[in-house]
Amino acid sequence: MRRHAARWVLGVSLCAAFAAGMVTVVGPDRPSLAAEPREAPAPSAAVARQVFDRFQSLAGEWRGRSTKGWDDRMSFQVIASGSAVVQTSLFEAHPGETMLTIYHLDGDRMMLTHYCVAKNQPRLQVSSVDDGGNKVTFSFRDATNLASRDQGHMDRAIFEFQDRDHFTSRWSFYKNGREEWMEDIHYDRVR
Repeated sequence: MRRHAARWVLGVSLCAAFAAGMVTVVGPDRPSLAAEPREAPAPSAAVARQVFDRFQSLAGEWRGRSTKGWDDRMSFQVIASGSAVVQTSLFEAHPGETMLTIYHLDGDRMMLTHYCVAKNQPRLQVSSVDDGGNKVTFSFRDATNLASRDQGHMDRAIFEFQDRDHFTSRWSFYKNGREEWMEDIHYDRVR
């Protein structure tokens, strides 16, 4: 009887942990999904909507300058009846390569999927909004084409908006249990 009660308690605990996002099922139906839950809850649906509206307002052409000295040409385009924002980047740091990031709402969460030259697709969600909405942090949620979280991938991104025509982004790269921040990229609107 005690063994059955212990199994029941363990089963209820696992169900509660799964519902809270503390356990991720990876199996035949999700073979390429690597995930590690984040502690901080996502901001409210209203805040997520405000962040999405801000990313929609970036539509147009941008020029970026990295603190490591290279340039970036980037564009933002609102697509799919206003439900997604596509960012296309042509980095001097990766000659001949284009990277793509798609921003969208997922229910009450603000998400991004980054299609990286590392050949994986990390999904990040807004984990904090500070400074009156001028500082937005996205944190790793899960990824496709990532066998393990220790495989190299973009893990966190911080956007700081100075005004309508200027912002800074900063991304971190995570590999083998270690997160490293990359350089800041300062963007100016071209048109």
